[in-house]
Amino acid sequence: MYWDVTNIELIEHLKLKVTFLDGLSGTVKFEPSHLTGVFASLKDPAFFCQAHIESGAVTWPGGVDLAPDAMHKEIKSNGAWVLR
Repeated sequence: MYWDVTNIELIEHLKLKVTFLDGLSGTVKFEPSHLTGVFASLKDPAFFCQAHIESGAVTWPGGVDLAPDAMHKEIKSNGAWVLR
């Protein structure tokens, strides 16, 4: 799908630049308040750096991932997706 992520770049801890199949790109930023539940492991900078693309989604070990369609929609509207 056009919202499949094709490239990710680590900008800093809790912030990534993503590029989609359709060429759209923007940033994804996690606010510390969002790092609960399945996202709690992202508090560890070494773990956060393990971000990779799997089946068009930004993914971390253990099945932690982000919905690429929601990410695309938010980045297309605002240039960034801030997870609060």
